[in-house]
Amino acid sequence: MINQLRIYEIFEENKTAFHERFRDHAQRIMQTYGFSILAMWETRKEDRTEFVYLLEWPDEAAKDAAWNAFMANQEWKDIKQETAARHGNLVGDIEDRILYATSYSAVLARPWAASAS
Repeated sequence: MINQLRIYEIFEENKTAFHERFRDHAQRIMQTYGFSILAMWETRKEDRTEFVYLLEWPDEAAKDAAWNAFMANQEWKDIKQETAARHGNLVGDIEDRILYATSYSAVLARPWAASAS
């Protein structure tokens, strides 16, 4: 099992539109491709607002295949184009990190992670 941490810079002036798009569309479409979103947060770092979410994957190949399928999804492309036309860019910088649990990580002791170790 691996985890993926995604950090999106979002903008205060269209933050509501971003959250509506992620909640109502991105998350739904992602689920059709096997995305397992464990948690989502909003945070502030210096003078920027960030949307942070954590995903779980069986391995990097599954992650890559799911992301490629999601990004190629025509419904998602249309939604992004429509929301950008109405609200401007909803996302600035994106950080993407793969997290590998250390052998002594408490996450490996959790029942839902035991089969992945």
